[in-house]
Amino acid sequence: MLMTPGPTAVPEPVRDAMSRELINPDVDPRFREIYDRLTERLATVYGVDSGGSGDAGGAGDAGGAGDAARDVVALGGEGILGLEAAVASLVEPGTEVLCLSNGPYGEGFADFVESYGGEATLVAAGHDEPLPLDALDDALAADGADFDLATMVHCETPTGTLNDVGSALDRIEAADPELLTVVDAVSSLGGVEVPTDRIDVCLGASQKCFSAPPGLATAAVSDRAWAAMEERDPHELYANFLPFRDVRDGFPYTHLTTEVVALDAALGLLLDEGLDAVRERHATAAARCRERGAELGLEPVPDPERSSPTVTAFEVPGRAEALQERLREEHDITLATGLGDGAGDVLRVGHMGHNARVERVEETMDALADVL
Repeated sequence: MLMTPGPTAVPEPVRDAMSRELINPDVDPRFREIYDRLTERLATVYGVDSGGSGDAGGAGDAGGAGDAARDVVALGGEGILGLEAAVASLVEPGTEVLCLSNGPYGEGFADFVESYGGEATLVAAGHDEPLPLDALDDALAADGADFDLATMVHCETPTGTLNDVGSALDRIEAADPELLTVVDAVSSLGGVEVPTDRIDVCLGASQKCFSAPPGLATAAVSDRAWAAMEERDPHELYANFLPFRDVRDGFPYTHLTTEVVALDAALGLLLDEGLDAVRERHATAAARCRERGAELGLEPVPDPERSSPTVTAFEVPGRAEALQERLREEHDITLATGLGDGAGDVLRVGHMGHNARVERVEETMDALADVL
């Protein structure tokens, strides 16, 4: 049983959809119908207004903070493509970017910014700490501060932390309402409510809470972000959102047909269940996972108030890889270890998407109890 925080287990109806006859996305009009339905369903999950037409020009007016008009796109590539594409589409030499971070993916934004010639100001806290909001205030108020873009992560999956992006957005909007924002919501979208109407580029992916296979990076993009991209005029092909702004005359490259069909089917299941019910299911599964962990003497990496409903990272100093191996070999259950320097000290249970079910959590924690 796959209980990792992405890729997640893919339910049977999604696998069935993937097994159907392949559609050529370049010549078969049925593919465009599926893609349009996919973006409409994504817009519902993002909580934004979108015509799903693939024509961003008709999505809204200013498209700024608090405006629910967004265009939703799905690029062919794993979720990290969305992070790079956001930076590649908005950053050029001299672009000033404030990167708010308390984990590897927040820090990764700064790496992307510098690789595209931008000037990254990393405002960072420790990986087990909350977002450094006071330091954010200081950076925004510093003499000479003139940021074009701010980046942050909603759910830092390596530590199971759900960040208070709402408070960060409050402070950014108060200091500079024109500042564009990019938020990585890859590990939260679909399992947790995301304030997409306040975010200029909100990123998601197929393999997390949607329980589709890896292969699609999604984004909800505001009109003012589109305008900034057009001014930047990026020349990248794959790491570029602009070619997807209007796909009425075709896609910029042969799209990943099977992944589009799979994500469309997965979103159909999610919306049939209802977003409120799905989020409640995630919260219930997370609470039970942590309750069982406490019974076993395990502590989550962040305090429970900051732990994400989509993933729990338990502290198991020096034991993560051994426990992971025994769970896989003795119980046929796959969990994830940590990332980076703490890889051997953290064991992560992914209760997201199809796996956000109490019975799956119980089976996982029974097995973990056996190998501890």
